[in-house]
Amino acid sequence: MEMKTMIDNLMVAGCEKRDTEIAEKLYESGQKDELIRFFKKCRCTLVDEMHESQRKVDRMDYLIRRVEKEATK
Repeated sequence: MEMKTMIDNLMVAGCEKRDTEIAEKLYESGQKDELIRFFKKCRCTLVDEMHESQRKVDRMDYLIRRVEKEATK
């Protein structure tokens, strides 16, 4: 994989500049196993953020249902 492709994909995924720099150093130094572990850690962070967003959406759905229920009384 080209470095630019990797960095572009990390940026699109929402990784911070610091994370892209760490990935770049690991890639350039040939530490592929460490790079994979780092990517998995970043992925876990993204999944946690997704779950937090889902909880917020669920809360909004709850509020919508409550107001709709009150509006039909």
